[in-house]
Amino acid sequence: MKKIQGKYKVVELVRVNDIYYRLVLDAPALAKAVKPGQFVHIRVSDHFEPLFRRPFSVYRALAGKVEIFFEPVGKGSKMLASCKKGDVLDVLGPLGKPFASPSRSVKQIVFVGGGIGVAPFMIFSDTLLKHKAEKVLLYGGRSKAHTFSLAEFKKNGVKTFISTDDGAVGVKGRVSELFSKIDLAPTTFIYACGPKPMMAAVAAFACDKGLSGEASMEEVMACGLGACLGCSIPTTKGYRTVCHDGPVFDLKELVFA
Repeated sequence: MKKIQGKYKVVELVRVNDIYYRLVLDAPALAKAVKPGQFVHIRVSDHFEPLFRRPFSVYRALAGKVEIFFEPVGKGSKMLASCKKGDVLDVLGPLGKPFASPSRSVKQIVFVGGGIGVAPFMIFSDTLLKHKAEKVLLYGGRSKAHTFSLAEFKKNGVKTFISTDDGAVGVKGRVSELFSKIDLAPTTFIYACGPKPMMAAVAAFACDKGLSGEASMEEVMACGLGACLGCSIPTTKGYRTVCHDGPVFDLKELVFA
């Protein structure tokens, strides 16, 4: 798949809540090329520190604009959160293996997102507007501060359910508490992205119910091209790199120790 390296202007940086930010780039070529589940590698500084690019899932790609939904937790992402309108960023992408489009036989699509792991499902729901399957989002956050409005998902016809660890919003507990909200169909297909404990719970649930699915794995990435092997994870097919072989894997391939 062709990778595009370009310099794109920041259209806006929106603070979604106290935790999350939304960055919008004017990137027509990138917006046209990116697929749900892929990510971009952004150089957040023109200086040597930080040296490596930072990976970010693509939240949306509409009308020539590419949107990134992120939480500033490390030095690189905090620098990104300080961007201003008109700044220019060096971006490499799209990178990684995308989600597989569900077949027309799939009657129910279930997205399971934990925290910032919800990011790739917005662009995915955009591409599934004409798919007649029921679409459901199970979203979990640590607290009220880690949740945000899911109005855009609802506008795309996605049914949404929320859980928080402290019960401040939605159901109390992990996102796995929301599994009971699903009226499973014989052809339900699951897509998941989030922390490893959540992913392990989703994989176990899918296995127990005999369901198929895919998961986008989250790992620290240096090169983003599969060269350094720093983001390797164990799978049933041996160790594979998240940035190149993934980030999307079949749920049945993943190994959770």
